[in-house]
Amino acid sequence: MLLPIFSLPSRFGIGDLGAYAYRFADSLLDAGQTYWQVLPLNPPNARAFGSPYDCYSNFAGNPLLIDLAALAEEGLLTKEELENAPDPSAVRIDYGQVTRFKMDLLAVASARFARRDEQAEFEEFYRQQQYWLDDYALFMALTAEYPELSWTKWPAGLRDREPAALADARRSLAAAIEHWQILQYFFFRQWRRLKSYCNEKGLLIFGDMPIYSNLESADVWANSEIYQLDQDMRPTAVSGVPPDYFSPEGQLWGNPLYDWHELERQGFRWWVERIGALFEIFDIVRIDHFRGLVQYWEVPVPCDSAMHGSWRQAPNQALFAALKSAFPRFPVVAEDLGTITHDVAQARDQYQLPGMLVMQFAFVDDRSDNPHLPQNHRENSVIYFGTHDNNTACGWLEEECGDAVRERLSRHVEFTEDKAEMVPRLLELVMSSRARTAIVCAQDLLALPSRARINVPGTTADNWSWLMSETEFETIDWELLAALSRRSGRHRAARNIAEPIPSN
Repeated sequence: MLLPIFSLPSRFGIGDLGAYAYRFADSLLDAGQTYWQVLPLNPPNARAFGSPYDCYSNFAGNPLLIDLAALAEEGLLTKEELENAPDPSAVRIDYGQVTRFKMDLLAVASARFARRDEQAEFEEFYRQQQYWLDDYALFMALTAEYPELSWTKWPAGLRDREPAALADARRSLAAAIEHWQILQYFFFRQWRRLKSYCNEKGLLIFGDMPIYSNLESADVWANSEIYQLDQDMRPTAVSGVPPDYFSPEGQLWGNPLYDWHELERQGFRWWVERIGALFEIFDIVRIDHFRGLVQYWEVPVPCDSAMHGSWRQAPNQALFAALKSAFPRFPVVAEDLGTITHDVAQARDQYQLPGMLVMQFAFVDDRSDNPHLPQNHRENSVIYFGTHDNNTACGWLEEECGDAVRERLSRHVEFTEDKAEMVPRLLELVMSSRARTAIVCAQDLLALPSRARINVPGTTADNWSWLMSETEFETIDWELLAALSRRSGRHRAARNIAEPIPSN
């Protein structure tokens, strides 16, 4: 099942790594499931509208996902301090309100933790993560010092990372730096406990990797040489995609593009570190926009539309040779949706990476070679009715299933106007696929309309903010999921073990 951590029910206005996460894992196991797919766990940039694909760091965890109740149990917060939580009946995440509430309390908790004498576990965490944690914590401390400025507008010594300027900043901001380091310790300690709990019971965590970095991130600031930036540290070209299913005018993402020549010269060290960090926290990693590692859409700056970009070649053979050398077991899924050319498919298949199939895409046209049609499904694939970027099944039926789409769909499943009957039929169609792995979105087991959609690509308003209510959590139809899994041979009881997505 796919359910992002931030959408779990919570008394604190955003899903977290607390009790509901463990209850959700238990329910997945009771229903005979093997995978829990989550979205990226990285901290969204303040200007990213909550998107975990546009973050302050590709290595850090999102402090907003830290369970405050667990910190209270450790004596780092009091019950009274937890009382002024955001509206417990909210069905959307109010990131402004949640950020103010949780970050204030996390500052209190980290200060209390810093005063404790026993720090051995924290010191070991710091030692293991220092390769990214130092730069991230300093970046966040400096961001607070210059809240209205991009790092490209910081004093030149800090912008250009002159050793003397960095040393002075580390001395003057020592307390703030320690605060950000402690928050990462809180996050990863809680995450690893949850992941260990899942793994010990046979549940695998299916994670996600945003392909690009936000300009306003510790990654770009600390590694500016591996991005296409000018002498003032501004992007010379940015990311996007040409027109596709989601947007007739393409999507202008605006992330700085990688300098692949410099990355190759360095032996792809940053990529090896990044993938290694992901393999430490996930059992399987989905590479978002996989085609960008083969060919990427380059939009020159200045620009106001992605339509004026062009395809550029990435050194995928050299990159994957370095990654496979570092990680002989390579449990990766390639997000190969959108405009996929022969060389992208060839790279996916060369490394035996499962691709993705989306049943909603199967009925948009009459092409007999549409790869999303059930009869064309590849076994080495992960099948969805819709991903976090698609409408919910019920929303799709209500808003996107016109007469032509309905006629094509009726060739594969008996159509009915009753949504309560139709949604399970759509999920059964997914489960019956020859694709090796099937993922169901939590919203579809609840037959929720489009208000529960996670993201509408190409837009910013109201995305990444769906919050499952406690009532909805209690009414998830786990019996339906178990029954569908049994009928399709996907139930764990039919396999006895958790089967990882295969890789060579």
